[in-house]
Amino acid sequence: EKAKRVSSLSPPLSERKRPVEAGAQGQVEVKFKEVTLYLVERKMGSSRRNFLTSLARSKGFRVEDVLSDEVTHVVAENNLAEVLWAWLRGHGLRDVSRLAVLDISWFTDSMREGRPVTVETRHRIQVREPVVSVSNTPTVTDCSPPTAVANVSQYACQRRTTTENHNKIFTDVMEELAESSEFNESKGPCLAFRRAASVLKSLPSAVHCLEAIQGLPCLGEHTKAVMEEILTFGRSFKVEEIRCDERYQALKLFTSVFGVGPKTAEKWYRRGLRSLKEILTEPNIQLNRMQRAGFLYYSDISKAVSKAEAKALGCIIEETVHWIAPDAILALTGGFRRGKEYGHDVDFLLTMPEMGKEEGLLLHVIDRLRDQGILLYCEYQGSTFDVSKLPSWRFEDMDHFQKCFLILRLEQGQVEGERGLQSDPGDSRGWRAVRVDLVAPPVDRYAFALLGWTGSRQFGRDLRTFAYKERQMLLDNHALYDKTKKLFLPATTEEDIFAHLGLEYVEPWQRNA
Repeated sequence: EKAKRVSSLSPPLSERKRPVEAGAQGQVEVKFKEVTLYLVERKMGSSRRNFLTSLARSKGFRVEDVLSDEVTHVVAENNLAEVLWAWLRGHGLRDVSRLAVLDISWFTDSMREGRPVTVETRHRIQVREPVVSVSNTPTVTDCSPPTAVANVSQYACQRRTTTENHNKIFTDVMEELAESSEFNESKGPCLAFRRAASVLKSLPSAVHCLEAIQGLPCLGEHTKAVMEEILTFGRSFKVEEIRCDERYQALKLFTSVFGVGPKTAEKWYRRGLRSLKEILTEPNIQLNRMQRAGFLYYSDISKAVSKAEAKALGCIIEETVHWIAPDAILALTGGFRRGKEYGHDVDFLLTMPEMGKEEGLLLHVIDRLRDQGILLYCEYQGSTFDVSKLPSWRFEDMDHFQKCFLILRLEQGQVEGERGLQSDPGDSRGWRAVRVDLVAPPVDRYAFALLGWTGSRQFGRDLRTFAYKERQMLLDNHALYDKTKKLFLPATTEEDIFAHLGLEYVEPWQRNA
């Protein structure tokens, strides 16, 4: 396979006839006679290679169509270092070591400057050598699997994933690729990258080579190719390309506004809008109430919320709820329940020990927060929960319990710890706006809602998939239904739900898939 990849770096012999120099240069004067380029066609493609060749020649660079001893600079794009160097060494050149073997970034920099720029370390494509210790004994990188393959399930609900991520270099890239696919409405690639990231997050140590992941689930060929690129070059060229894409930048910016989803962001992009200022000054844009609040408090709610701030908000919500109903049940959910240090917002679940008593509870909480002068924004949604419509055969992102989406004012003095309130340098207000969500299910649905609002997105998705495919059950934030027995399975705790599914209980802090 490696030999096959090496041979594919060069075109067939019939296509390698050396052209006449004048024709090759198109009669353009060669300005930089000390530099002779050769562009590797593999990965780059023939049309792009032809275009870049013409571009370089138009700027006075000498570009050879055939690799020879006259070449001083070899430029490649997205090629593996080991494969590229093996091909160069087998090409019959007098001295391969004299060649400057460079990434496309050097070529791009040179075209921008209109001259050959100085070759820096970041430009070079180098084969990684074994690390040598002080005693000159080579240290071999451990390429054994981070954990026994047999112990890694395809389902996140059967893995233990803490906030300690040993493979962030890969998972950050996977999540950006997933986000880009989501913006492009490519559901398949989006899910594939999220599953891959989830598996890598669960590994107890870092991956140093592809051999270490052989046999692990959810890692397809595309994912492995991305990982191989990162292992070789330390970065993903595809993600770098995505980050520079105007549409991706605009959609990512627009969806960072509270109340703006991908469809609205796409609509604004197609209207030629590229910045938040342009949206606010466009007379034909009609923002809804949530979006207006999103823009009004953007500088605050676009910043991460710290664990200390979440704790302070927990004290405020608990005091407010128990002032109204002393026996109310309240739980912090979301990422902070999973042990995360930072989050985008703070989620709480509340109910009453007696069925039906939770009705109207949120409205009283909202009124109390307003009386305290800390309610900056509120959108309340009444319950649409109907037990007669269960079981649900299709999962919906938002459940049918009563809920409210809030923006609260958090004061500096309410946050404990050295850092205190998260604020910008020079901000002397002494307070910030923070996003808070409250959900109030009936007590007999509390365990299902708690499970649904705690796990990461992938953990919840895999838990539902496991229930359906492995147990013939339907699970969502409202209920668990056994299709074979044709009955609903009751649960008062999360442990009950795991037991019904025949799964070992996974602690909240282990659900960061």
